Amino acid sequence: MITNKPELIRNIATIAHVDHGKTTLVDGLLRQAGAFASHVQVAERVMDSMDLERERGITIQAKNAAVQYNDCKINIVDTPGHADFGGEVERIMGMVDGALLLVDAAEGPLPQTRFVLSKALKQGLRIILIINKVDRPDARVDEVINSTFDLFMDLGASETQADFPIVYACARQGWCTLKSEEVPALLESKGQGGSLKPLFDTILTTVPAPPADSAGTFQMLVSNLAYSDYLGRLAIGRVTRGTIKKNQRMMRLGENGKTESFNLSALYVYSGPVQVEVPEVGAGDIAVFAGNEDVQIGDTLVQLPAQGEKPEPLPRILVDPPTISMVFSVNTSPLSGKEGEPIQSRKLKERLERETRANVALRMESTDSSEQYRVLGRGELQLAILIEQMRREGYEFMVGKPMVVVKEEGGQKLEPFERAILDLPQAYVGAVTDLFQTRKGQLLEYRTEHEGRVKLEFVIPTRGLIGIRSRYLTETRGEGMFNTQFEGYQPWKGVLLHRMCGALISDRLGDAVEYGLMGLEDRGVLFVKPGVPVYEGMVIGEHNRDNDLNVNPCREKKLTNIRSAHAEVLVNLRGTRDMSLEQCLEWIDEDEWVEITPKSVRIRKKVLESNRRSVIRSERLGYSD
Repeated sequence: MITNKPELIRNIATIAHVDHGKTTLVDGLLRQAGAFASHVQVAERVMDSMDLERERGITIQAKNAAVQYNDCKINIVDTPGHADFGGEVERIMGMVDGALLLVDAAEGPLPQTRFVLSKALKQGLRIILIINKVDRPDARVDEVINSTFDLFMDLGASETQADFPIVYACARQGWCTLKSEEVPALLESKGQGGSLKPLFDTILTTVPAPPADSAGTFQMLVSNLAYSDYLGRLAIGRVTRGTIKKNQRMMRLGENGKTESFNLSALYVYSGPVQVEVPEVGAGDIAVFAGNEDVQIGDTLVQLPAQGEKPEPLPRILVDPPTISMVFSVNTSPLSGKEGEPIQSRKLKERLERETRANVALRMESTDSSEQYRVLGRGELQLAILIEQMRREGYEFMVGKPMVVVKEEGGQKLEPFERAILDLPQAYVGAVTDLFQTRKGQLLEYRTEHEGRVKLEFVIPTRGLIGIRSRYLTETRGEGMFNTQFEGYQPWKGVLLHRMCGALISDRLGDAVEYGLMGLEDRGVLFVKPGVPVYEGMVIGEHNRDNDLNVNPCREKKLTNIRSAHAEVLVNLRGTRDMSLEQCLEWIDEDEWVEITPKSVRIRKKVLESNRRSVIRSERLGYSD
């Protein structure tokens, strides 16, 4: 799949809210364009290559694929739909000239759709609207089209962008049409005789060819990175000018005027979802380069200039600043090294630096301690994904409470705010409004939707959202939808209510015992089960009062005067609350760590010894709510 004619290339991205079907649509495009041989068994959502993406059903990293349709090559970039991964979106938009905007036929455009679409419109991309899931019984196609058009107007789309073609599709069944009157027949036949050919034709007629100069000196902006066990670091980007051949000498133009020459050891383009080695690549195509281990996202690659010539760097990629920070630390607990690899500070630093090089939305800073590093990102989910990846790689480490990134302007303290858009049944509006207003949220809009549902919009401090998602789902009995979008910086709102309850803390090293835990049930909610190893300073539950309480979960029943059988004790133990990684991050206070190992997630106090820390809330936190 090689072409050196820019006019025969189309570069497009997919844009959609989480779970609106863009990865499924890309699967269909790849299959129907013949990207897979007939004998090859292809898994569903082939573009979701990470285990975490398949488990969570979301796209985390932007990925490339390419198909051949008629004489044209179509490069497709699958972008994340969640705002926490906005850095992936912002750097990918410079590689493409058009976008497929997928909108659910029942849910309509949702907040992440707005976020990604605004980035695409600012880049001047041509948009093709795809009304997906038209087979849903609650589909309301006309209303969704009108809502989407209103969204284009709100985001300042040009006349050309607002005049978008509309495609009606069912990506799961692999068909689409440009005529709404054909939808009922296709639904009745379950897509028999239908295909994605109308979408392919629309892409060729709507999306322009890349603006590229085939005759000029080679130039490319690095928009993404990959890694090969055989070739090392790989640079991915769109060639904006000229052609390049394997083994040619090149120059990397880095930050702050830094330059470095290297030999192009390998050259790839995409065929389907895989990389295929080629002898040369021309302007307009998306290519993969090997040969330089220090290349960074935002660098410009050029052909080695002749003596006296000055190379021309392209503008570096800029992304929105991070709003959440979290401290990563070496694991110092008594159980360190028993379930994973206890990493030293040097190895922790190297792992975090590797992540920040591959993701421009993440930053890393040093702290006062040589064993701790502060990582700054766009949201809790982005940092939780990083933690889970490191955990699955076998690392043991600790993380602190997520904190917002504040700044000062004109002597005034400012903090980040988010716009929270909620879609929930009308019966739960009172409880949810009260929940958000206690976190300093301000109600902006109350709108009645279809089928007894209500849409609420709040502006709320980012730190007010930490720990609120699980409580929101509890209040709405799991029926509420919750999405956020960065709103900007506003004056500091003062101390916010976080967690009124204290912690139940183990006062010794050992294994939790049924008898000891049963005696603590009336003191609060337990997080550990019998037989779980504990140590002094480890949090084993939530106290039902606001102060901490040091307890003995290892206490065994004396062997004299036993009145009840072992099975009866088990029946009397009421149970525990299983804390996921995200729940632990939401629950902890500033004086606590979450200890991460490949097998366990534990909560502990930063100071383990009970005689060195206070149990009074105002004293241990340094303030009172």
